[in-house]
Amino acid sequence: MLPEAGAVAAQELVFSMQATDACIADSGHEGNTEQCIGVSANLCMERTNGGQSTAGMVACMGAELEAWDQRLNAAYAELMAREKAEDKEMADLGSAAPKQSPALLDMQRKWIAYRDARCNYIGAQWGGGSGTGPAVQGCHMVMTGKLALFLQQMLTDY
Repeated sequence: MLPEAGAVAAQELVFSMQATDACIADSGHEGNTEQCIGVSANLCMERTNGGQSTAGMVACMGAELEAWDQRLNAAYAELMAREKAEDKEMADLGSAAPKQSPALLDMQRKWIAYRDARCNYIGAQWGGGSGTGPAVQGCHMVMTGKLALFLQQMLTDY
């Protein structure tokens, strides 16, 4: 269970994804974009009054998690539309190639289960202590960021 973020109200957060976007732009050509996950949350923790508290860390990582989740969902929707169109095209040609859209859906469903299990395991390592919330929130943020970047790369390579 995540701690309440009441100590750091949403309107008090100093959060922006600009640092993450700049990091991705700088490291994208080298393929090191995963290092950019958490950059904006860390800046938020530094710049927000109370950002280093448990509630502040959870709130800042939650803000970045939400941004990554939006990016993941947008990339997934676009990729699914492309995959469905390609599956139809291949079926119209009489191809026996495996369908890509069900494979994408299967991957997404299994990723959600894996993410939840992994982050729950990470949280269990804290024995219910105050670090549990930030650890679980950070895990969700990192894993969501990684999948968002992967799906965005799949779209770029399409």
